[in-house]
Amino acid sequence: MFKKLLVAAAMLAAFGQVFAAVDVNTANEDALRGVKGVGPARAKAILDERNAHGPFKDAADLSKRVKGLGGHTLERLQGEGLAVGPAGAQTTASAQGKSAPAEATGAKKDNSTVVVKK
Repeated sequence: MFKKLLVAAAMLAAFGQVFAAVDVNTANEDALRGVKGVGPARAKAILDERNAHGPFKDAADLSKRVKGLGGHTLERLQGEGLAVGPAGAQTTASAQGKSAPAEATGAKKDNSTVVVKK
């Protein structure tokens, strides 16, 4: 019985990690490498830049400071769960210089349905 509980807990933890956003400002190398498309070299580049010059302000700052994280690459990584800031507060829209979502700016949120594509 204990083994079944242990296996169930491990599976839940694994599924939770799949859907959780990984914040580049707080993640360690293993967490960064858990994002599909981030290998050892890219994780090291992100960590080296963060350690040398402090946390990233937003997705555009990350793209500018880390070589190889251009617009399309960063958009793809964000779709895989990479985030800049707590709980994915930054979006690809803010990385492109567009307005941030209502939740991030403190504006009123309407009750309309939001569809998120993966």
